[in-house]
Formats: sequence, structure tokens, C-alpha cells
Amino acid sequence: MCHQSATVCLTKSPTRQHRAIGPLALRLETLADPRCRRGKRHPFVAVLLVACSAVVAGAKSFAAIGQWAKEAPQGALARLGARAATAFALRIAPSSATVRRVVQRTCPGGLADLLGCDPAGAETLAVDGKSARGSRHGTTAATHLLAAMIGSGQTVTQLRVPDKTNEITCFAALLGDKAAGASLCR
Repeated sequence: MCHQSATVCLTKSPTRQHRAIGPLALRLETLADPRCRRGKRHPFVAVLLVACSAVVAGAKSFAAIGQWAKEAPQGALARLGARAATAFALRIAPSSATVRRVVQRTCPGGLADLLGCDPAGAETLAVDGKSARGSRHGTTAATHLLAAMIGSGQTVTQLRVPDKTNEITCFAALLGDKAAGASLCR
């Protein structure tokens, strides 16, 4: 997950113009890769595309995403950008642990902005905060996210609530220019 403050994370997250770029792969390229340079085996965008494809296919956990990736046909892995290995150009899917690490370290606001819907024309806008499941490690507190959704349940954007603050302090930053199109937030 994003280890930065909510303001920095929201500032770095993509804008509506990024959402209009076109194909999902091009939109995901606008996100910063949270991994260090050494030890990367799988392209950042390919890992996210494999995760998105598995979720669309019905995967509900990182283990299920890893299982889907392991069983995916070579043609699908090639279209998703999975790395090629061996002399026969065999595509190797990222493991469930790799997918989990990449997704958890990617800025949640950036992913929501790229994958979320446009609030223009929405009649209602709901805001809700939740602690991310599995994000607590040892003495580190769980990551708390604040999300904005339209009436149909589609996410517009989300951001991380900094430690030692609450959702109320992040409400204005969350809605900033993201919800300018919603008729309720004039």
C-alpha cells in the first residue's frame, strides 16, 4: 500500500484525463512502480493486468488470482504482457505472492482513479472508510482507506487516511476535483 500521506498520494494519483487515455494498459503505465529496481522479474503493468483479468474472471482472493494466472493460456499471458522465459518463449505468469505485493504497494488512490468511474451526471455520492484487510503487520497499524462511490456502487476514487488522523480530515482532499461533476457536490 502507499506508505505516503494522503495528500501526497492524492496529488500523485492520475486525473480524469488519464482515465480518458484509452486502453487499460496505457492507463496503468501512468502509475509509479512501487518496487525497487533490483529483483524485478515481471513487468509492473503485466502484473496489474493479470490481477484485473483474474478478478473479472471471478477471482476473489490473491490465491485465486495466482491460480487463474497459473492456468491462463499462453496467448492470454502474451496479450497481458507476461514475461517470456526459456528458449521456446514460454510465458511465465506472476505468482500470487508477487501479485499481492505489487497490488498492496501500489497507490490505492491512483488505482481507483484509473479504474474508477466518472462521477459526472451522478445524482448521489457516498463516502465510506474501511481498514484494508491483511494490511496490519506486527506493530504497524492497518491501512485505512476512504472511498467515494456513486449511487450504483461504482468507486470514483479512494485515498489512504494518514496514521493518527481520521476520515473527516481527508474528506475535502478526497472529493477535491474528483467529484466536481456530481450534482450533489456543487
